[in-house]
Amino acid sequence: MCRGARGAARGRPHTVHVRAWTPDRLAAAAGARLVGPPAATAGPERVTIDSRDAGPGALFVGLPGERVDGGRFAPQALAAGAWGVLVAEEHAEAARCAVPGVLLAAERPLEALQRLASAWRAELDATVIGITGSTGKTTTKDILLALLAPARRTVASRANFNTEIGLPLEILAAPAETEVLVLEHAMRGAGQIAELAAISRPDIALVVNVGPVHLELLGSIEGIAAAKAELIQALEPGGVAVVPAGERLLDPYLRDEIEVITFGAGGDVRLVSSEDERVEVDLAGRAVELEVPFSQAHLRENLLAAVAAASAAGVTPGGRVEVAFSPSRGQRVVLPSGVTLIDDCYNANPMSMRAALDDLIETAKRADGSRSVAVLGDMLELGPAEQDFHREIGDHADAVGVDVLVTVGPLAAAIGERFGGEAYAVADAGEAAAVVGELLEPEDVILVKASRGVGLELVSQSLIESEA
Repeated sequence: MCRGARGAARGRPHTVHVRAWTPDRLAAAAGARLVGPPAATAGPERVTIDSRDAGPGALFVGLPGERVDGGRFAPQALAAGAWGVLVAEEHAEAARCAVPGVLLAAERPLEALQRLASAWRAELDATVIGITGSTGKTTTKDILLALLAPARRTVASRANFNTEIGLPLEILAAPAETEVLVLEHAMRGAGQIAELAAISRPDIALVVNVGPVHLELLGSIEGIAAAKAELIQALEPGGVAVVPAGERLLDPYLRDEIEVITFGAGGDVRLVSSEDERVEVDLAGRAVELEVPFSQAHLRENLLAAVAAASAAGVTPGGRVEVAFSPSRGQRVVLPSGVTLIDDCYNANPMSMRAALDDLIETAKRADGSRSVAVLGDMLELGPAEQDFHREIGDHADAVGVDVLVTVGPLAAAIGERFGGEAYAVADAGEAAAVVGELLEPEDVILVKASRGVGLELVSQSLIESEA
């Protein structure tokens, strides 16, 4: 029985572009059933999982969610002119009764989407670089894109498109002429990177670093290393692993049949000298001079990782590197009052928190001794030792000389326990925004950083809007 559907699937638009496959070929690639005679002979122009974006030329994939099943909105997608829909079998009848369009049915639409992406990956004549790491993988991806783009047709994944849903969409977004495809691989537990890598099949595996992140899920630093190394294990013989020099936790996963390039002190790719934004890199005995739009030590380490991965892809960079960093990852905003905001509130862990504090102090010193203000929120998923990790950040903030500390959340309060300077403890981002608005002085340098779930972007936005 044909029934109408109401509403529209909600959420962030996820639209990608896929090459023109016929309905039969697309169904075969996805492992889906083509319901009835196809209503089109040519293939879709793009793929979307957002029914609101399912206009002409789009293949709408209705994915089940925690609160809403996207398959319910297939009739609306077809009514909006979509090329076709891919839905679970239970929604096929309702979709069939809608406006004509290509109808594909699969037992599990997400797996069908992943198979479709895997099939497109197989057709691409591109070098695939997979990136993972405990911290800095997105900034490393941004730098790597800047190094590769002048020499190769390069596509890189957008922020957050690094999961079992986002990664397939990014693969499907790659045009046929793509020469290098750079894909982030997220990790929320053992086996997830292996699942993603089975779809992406990387030629080059870049592990930026291994640190105490997701300990709540993986239990130990060795467990974290094993999870990150799933990307390396996905390499076929002849593939290239790019890893930090001296990272012994990854040694068990570096097989004889793959090439290994190391970066950092003592590595194949290492920093020779740096002065402001000019750096000289030793690339396996070859001097490479670069001019980059940053001077922070942790970003230089990300630069070395990116140079190593670029060289593995056959590109030797040089000269000025124009990097477009993803939002809320250490961007500097100079406000009309002279306050410098370091907006790094996208995520946090002990490694990145220490690096950000070092950057805060260096920035304040370069600004003729401006006050340093650190707004630090909870670091999540650190397991039983979470209090100790937060106290260690307090030790570090005290040691490097932070002038004013604002902690946000119950875990971050432990940071203040080991800090000897001016300190404030608040419960949430709203309170933090109010406190910061009162205590900031002209020319201060302020760092805003926490795990994503704390929502400290509210503090950054409040500062910017207050001086607009």
